[in-house]
Amino acid sequence: MNKVISAGLELMPPAFEAGLDIWSSGDGTPGSDTYDGAPNAAIVVADPDFAGCLEMQKLQATQKLRYMGKTPLLSGCYLQVKARIKAVSGALPTVRIAGWAGDSSDTHVGGVIEVGATTTLTSYGTVAEVTAIIGTGARQGVDMPWGLAAGYGHLGLDLIGPNGGVVRIDDIEVTDVTSAFLRDMLSRVDVTDYGAIGDDVTDNTAAFEAADAAAAGRQILVPAGAFFLAQTVSLNNPVYFEGSLRMPVDKILLLRKNFDFPSYAAAFADEETGFKKAFQALLNSSDHESLDLGGRMVTVTAPIDMQAAVPNRSSYSTRRVVRNGQFSATGGAAWDTETWSEQATYDTNDPRKLKNVSNIANIPVGALVEGSGVGREIYVRSKNTGAGEITLSAPLYDAAGTQVFTFKDFKYLLDFSGFSALSKFGMTEVEIQCNSHCSALRLPSAGTVFSLDHCFISRPKDRGITSIGSGCQGILVDNCQFLSAEEAEDVPDRSSVGINVNANDAKLRNNRVTKFRHFALLAGANNTITGNHFFQGDGVAGGVRTAGVVLATTYCATTVSDNYVDNCFIEWTNEQDPTPDFSNGFSFSALSITDNVFLSSDVAPWFSYVVVKPYGTGHFLNGVSISGNKFRSINGYIDRADRVDTSFSDLEFNRCKSVFFEGNTFHGISTEVASPLRLRHEQATVASSWAVSTDGGLPFQGHARAVDAVVAIGPMRDSAGTYKYPRPYVQLEKGSNKDEIRLNWGESLRGEVQVVVRVDK
Repeated sequence: MNKVISAGLELMPPAFEAGLDIWSSGDGTPGSDTYDGAPNAAIVVADPDFAGCLEMQKLQATQKLRYMGKTPLLSGCYLQVKARIKAVSGALPTVRIAGWAGDSSDTHVGGVIEVGATTTLTSYGTVAEVTAIIGTGARQGVDMPWGLAAGYGHLGLDLIGPNGGVVRIDDIEVTDVTSAFLRDMLSRVDVTDYGAIGDDVTDNTAAFEAADAAAAGRQILVPAGAFFLAQTVSLNNPVYFEGSLRMPVDKILLLRKNFDFPSYAAAFADEETGFKKAFQALLNSSDHESLDLGGRMVTVTAPIDMQAAVPNRSSYSTRRVVRNGQFSATGGAAWDTETWSEQATYDTNDPRKLKNVSNIANIPVGALVEGSGVGREIYVRSKNTGAGEITLSAPLYDAAGTQVFTFKDFKYLLDFSGFSALSKFGMTEVEIQCNSHCSALRLPSAGTVFSLDHCFISRPKDRGITSIGSGCQGILVDNCQFLSAEEAEDVPDRSSVGINVNANDAKLRNNRVTKFRHFALLAGANNTITGNHFFQGDGVAGGVRTAGVVLATTYCATTVSDNYVDNCFIEWTNEQDPTPDFSNGFSFSALSITDNVFLSSDVAPWFSYVVVKPYGTGHFLNGVSISGNKFRSINGYIDRADRVDTSFSDLEFNRCKSVFFEGNTFHGISTEVASPLRLRHEQATVASSWAVSTDGGLPFQGHARAVDAVVAIGPMRDSAGTYKYPRPYVQLEKGSNKDEIRLNWGESLRGEVQVVVRVDK
């Protein structure tokens, strides 16, 4: 950096031979006295040391010599003023560089140092050189820091000390020495100044550490080149990368002052590698709780094994977050699903194991398991290759014996399944763009409170979020969008699933989900599903629909509230029960479906919004509340809002307890359902026993098991028209479907009553 060259500045004063009328004996300001014609100053044309020079006799306590021209001082520049001088006769004076600082208004800038260090002349004829540096900043080596106010100076020197001596002064030089301060001025420390070599071979660990120690808050510069670091390096100062790094997978780069993905991407000149190394640092540093992607898109060419990126940790339980960016999968064979068909044996006495698994070495942890008697979303949680055993994420409902199972290993953009446990990990404002090439997230085998907030799961090929074990315990999915890759497919042709959960305490809140086969399969208990909009329709008239949410455990303790359930339904099953016939426990219990909007269009008439599907016999409803919902079918009526799927078995309605189906609205639905159910029955002909039918109006076409009230509307009349006021007794569960009651009066009567009937006791 040299302003004489780059800005065309004129710094050098004219030679003395050009005339002394521009050299002042005062401050150098306009109107000050000059040496032109002065008795104590003369030009010496021929001097053996200086050629042309100024000869001057010191007559004043401070004999000043100032160039009257304005020498500019730009912000950030540093000027060196130099003079060569020798004593000729008389008293030996002391000399120093000096100047007068002026601002843009030609006003003196006070309070600044205007003189340099002094040099005393000690002999005659010996040339001495005096220098001083003038600059805007008070940096080491600057003699006269003038700050930003000074725009120019009248520069020269002073003679002080005894009077009477005669000296000769060579022409004064002013040069730009800003380049000497460039490194300090830009606050950069170059790693190559400390021995780093960018040949991609030399281990530069020590050089980087030395540069970091010297930086002291300044920026470290990694210039162009490929720098190899063989060991873990922690840099405590900000770093700027023109060149790139290469490190072993197990060595860590900790950028403590610029910990973000753009810095790591620049460091390794590769987005995938940069993200892996940044994630590795995130799990190995206490300085940062989150990794900011900086709004950047990370282009990903193959599944990222998140645990392999952090080989020194197989588990982690301190809160960490990845935020603010995108991941985008590009096409390639690395994303292809791998499939195996292998024989194995299942025993209900060891319900989470497959034994004697053939070719087990090739079956990966995290693969989906399919086969006869296998429920949905069953995964390989772990395996013991030596024993030939696979541990499953959940039991199988009807697979006892030996058969050939199919194992499908979907490929996930971010795969956490290598962690034995990972807790309190989250992603915020991140979009995972699967682009129909891959699935999005595979969770670890164990862990708690994995969270996604304001994220997008965009166009996953097979799965959005997959749990292969209990790494979904307490999962939080809030304010996210799940965008299907199968929107153009008809409902029966879709196979993708938004999320599955095996453990308890899932929270799915305020999400928007488009046209998957299923939004969520929840196999744990104590779930909250609220504020979501999930829709799964197509353009087929009278078409079929799939479940939006599948609850795959009988005692589910789940709340489904304030959702928009659009062209799909809530399905409740026990498909992960190794002994699906009821023997003990609570059966289908502890479910609240409240204040939701259920809407369907162009669906088959047998479609329903709430479906219970027992996979074994003997089951019943036990503590179920379905209230405040808005059920509506458009472009065609449906039969009813609720249904039991009897593919395997029906419910035992003679055991139902605490079932409340009330306060709902029905539009475009042939049969409105309630329990307690209010009926009005008019008996036109006299009879001693009245048959009152519920006409399918009890939930799930259940039995009429209780009557809360019978109220006569007007008087009863006998065959003669005489008013009667009897009290009937009730017989329950009458008729072929056990959905009727009998009102027995003790005599033949006619009239009208209102009856409140229940499906439970």
